This record gives sequence, C-alpha cells and structure tokens, in this order.
Amino acid sequence: MRTPSMRWKKPGIKGVVYCWILCCLVWCVSWYGSLGSPGYDLKALRRVGVYKESQLHSWSSRAPVVASGEDPGEMGQGVVLAPELDPKKKELFKINQFNLLASDRIPLNRSLQDVRLPSCRGKVYPALLPSTSVVIVFHNEAWSTLLRTIYSIINRSPHELLEEIILVDDASEHNHLKDKLENYISSLGVLIHLYRTGKRSGLIRARLLGAKHARGSVITFLDAHCECTEGWLEPMLSEIANNRKAVVCPIIDVISDDTFEYITASDMTWGGFNWKLNFRWYRVPQREMNRRGGDRSLPVQTPAMAGGLFSIDKDYFYEIGTYDEGMDIWGGENLEMSFRVWQCGGILLITPCSHVGHVFRDKSPYTFPGGVAKIVNKNAARVADVWMDEWRDFYYSMNPGARNVDAGDISERLSLRSNLHCRSFRWYLETIYPESQMPLDYYYLGEIKNEGSHNCLDTMGRKSGERLGLGYCHGLGGNQVFSYTKRQQIMSDDNCLDASGTVGIVKLVRCHGMEGNQAWRFITDDSSIR
Repeated sequence: MRTPSMRWKKPGIKGVVYCWILCCLVWCVSWYGSLGSPGYDLKALRRVGVYKESQLHSWSSRAPVVASGEDPGEMGQGVVLAPELDPKKKELFKINQFNLLASDRIPLNRSLQDVRLPSCRGKVYPALLPSTSVVIVFHNEAWSTLLRTIYSIINRSPHELLEEIILVDDASEHNHLKDKLENYISSLGVLIHLYRTGKRSGLIRARLLGAKHARGSVITFLDAHCECTEGWLEPMLSEIANNRKAVVCPIIDVISDDTFEYITASDMTWGGFNWKLNFRWYRVPQREMNRRGGDRSLPVQTPAMAGGLFSIDKDYFYEIGTYDEGMDIWGGENLEMSFRVWQCGGILLITPCSHVGHVFRDKSPYTFPGGVAKIVNKNAARVADVWMDEWRDFYYSMNPGARNVDAGDISERLSLRSNLHCRSFRWYLETIYPESQMPLDYYYLGEIKNEGSHNCLDTMGRKSGERLGLGYCHGLGGNQVFSYTKRQQIMSDDNCLDASGTVGIVKLVRCHGMEGNQAWRFITDDSSIR
C-alpha cells in the first residue's frame, strides 16, 4: 500500500492492475475478518468526522441489577402501605407531592424489569460511542428519589460512556441535601460533581450552570426523580453519534406517585401541543409508522419533546442557542427548544429502545415568585413571539392575559433565529407537524356571535364529546375563540364543532379531518354559519 513518504516509479499497465487487485484483496480480507470482531466497527470509524477519535470510547454493557431478596418495590413492583399508616402518608405527601413513606421503603438500587421491546433487546450499537455528562437539577428533592436516580444511572450505564454525573442544587433548604449529600456521593466510586446556585434560579438557569461544567461530548439532562432502565443510554448516544444535530429523548415511563410502581409507557405516542402551548402526548400517526417501515424499534421523529429527559451533543447545544435565558424558573422551555431544533436544521427523536421512568405529580410542590400563571405566560409568550410567526395569535387568543405580561427583551433570540437561518413556523407545520391542531390555513379567528341573543358560542371549558354553551360575549378570547379553516372546520384547540344532523345537537368532538358532520359553510352575504 502507498504511504506519503514513498516515491513511485512510473509502472506499466500490468503493474497497476496487479497492485489494484492486491489492494482489493487485502481490503476485503480485513473487512471480512472485522465482521466478527467486537472491537472494530466500520460505521463508528466513519463517524470520526463527527467526533474525534479521542472522543469515542469502546464500551461494554452492564449486567442487569439483581433483586436483593424480598425488599419492597423490587422489579418495579408497587408498595401498598397498611391503612393505619394513612395519616403519616398524607402528611409526608405534602412535602414533595408524592408518597414519600413508600419511596423510603424501596431500596435505592432496586431492580427493574427489562421493559424494552423484544426487537430492541438484540440491537447492536456501534462499538465506539461518545461519553456523556448527566446533569440533574434538584430543589428540596427527597433523599430516596434523588439517590435512586443516581444509582440507576451508575448501575445501568456503561462506565466507559458515563463521563460524570453533575448535580446542581437550586437553593435547597433541606438539611439532608447539604453535608450529608456531599459525603455520601463522594463514596460512590463514580465521578460526581455537586454545584450550588446559591439563590433560587429555576430549572432553566440551573441546567445552564450544569452544562457549563460538563466535560462529556454529550450532555444528558434528567430530572431528580427518575429511574433509568437496562440499556437506556446506548440508543441515545448511538443516534447522536450518527447525527450530532439529533436531540434524543427516551420513552418516559411512569413511576406512580402513590405506590412507586414502575409502569411502562406506550411507544406509540409522540409529543405535540395545543393552542395554549401546553405539551400533550398524541398517538403516532400512520405516516410516521410508514416512514419507519413499521419497525417500532426505530426512532420516532417527534414534533415536540416533554423536555425533562434528553441527550444532546454539547457543542451543538451551544451552537443552537442553549436555553432562552430570558425565561424564568420552568415551563415552555421544552417547546422553545423543540421549535428551534426543527426550524434551525436539527432533528428531534424519541428512541423506543431507551426507557427512563419518571415520577409524575398532579401538582408542583414548589412556589414560584409572582405565581405560576405569570411565569408560564411569560415563557410561552417568548416562545410564540420568537418562533411561531402569525400562529402566535392562537396562543394569545386562548390566553388573553398573556398580552399584558412583560415577556422581556427578545431581540437576542430573534437575532439567533436570523443568524441560524431558521425556517418559518409554516414550514414546521407543513413538514414536521401536519397533524397539529393549529390549522395551516384559516379564514377567521375569533368569536361566534348569535345576533338575536347577542350571546357567543362558548366551550365552557368542556371536554371532547360534550355539548357547547352560549354565554355573554366578553371579548376576552379563551373559551369563546374559534377558528374557521379552509377545510370548513370550526376548531377550538384540538376539538371541532360536530353536528349529528341538520337539527342535531352540536358538540365538541376531536377533529377527524374527514368533513361530514364537521364541515360548516360560512355564508358571506349575511355572515352566517350553516
């Protein structure tokens, strides 16, 4: 083979042919031999253009965590307490808004079922992968849930790929999160850093503090009350190694806030949102199943992410604009990043072969300066004003109070959008999320008024399948906002007006897009709807 230092004499044609054949034979033999070698991976080597060789690591899978006897909660089972403990359970529940009494009885390193699809268990991932720093922000977190999160990371992550765990204490007040925590994590045999914000900063700014100290090629953000399952990390790192602009989420399973039972979530849902910019789970549409060829083990291209749990290339995280530092505490940052990633050239994935459990609570145990509504409205307004173009009108129509909230200076984020040459929100709706309940094309957005009674159609906050009402036209939007689309639908958020017949009852029903009972004609002569 030729090396840079060799000088070649001009060969004859035969010599060239023989040399070419010899090189081909050598390459074929080496390639064929490599197929059975666990330490050599062609695809991984081709990715050196994405990651430097020094950033890629050989790794081996961890052995499953074995149940330690008959301890409560092993293998993800729930813990049911005796009725006489109800008063104590209810009292402790108020602290973190989950059953602390049950959590404290479960081993910190409890065993879990392998909840992956059968087609995921046999998947082979690249032999060389980048390492990750896992960033966890906590504020007054319970000892057992925080430590169970940490143990699940340590016990179920290939050590070669776990660069470090970064804990960020966002001004916790509980004593067990002070010296006791520092002493405990120093004995775990894994590199764990603990940083403290000093004053309440909120999830967004605290995560940025953690990211600043990350040394891994990839940053993985997790919440402080999670449990990682077998094989959770490799699928996410594999997708990023293949495409450094991929932002990858696991399937987020449910850990019961009452019994701490581990409940596997469906792999047939993806992330979306409604007019109020509330994140919602929706069924994966058929077109996405077709794109994956029906293989449920392949990643889902999701329009939006829940935001609590995901991995992202560290350099890309900064290139794409990290988080919007003008946002406060928590809320809306997940949609802001979802829109930004898609509109600015990235890709957002849910990998069904990665499962992480999360304790979902009915309400937050924390207080927010100025109140939750003010903070959420401010954050959502920044999302709408920077990324949604004219579709921001849907958000403001449903949340009229947000118009009076000071969203702060967004000039820096608008400059970011311009500098990254990001696409329009129309492109996002057309290409990434055509199933969105925000109509792509519509004629009107506003109230529907009965000229005889001077009342307006009102959803009354009712759910799908329930009847509409009439109410005083207050002009404040919200439940009296409807959109008349070019598909002849009258929409309110993710529901449509549906009539069972010419004189039937009009109800709110999930929009099906098939006209029929949901097709309405607007008569321009008298501005009536029929």
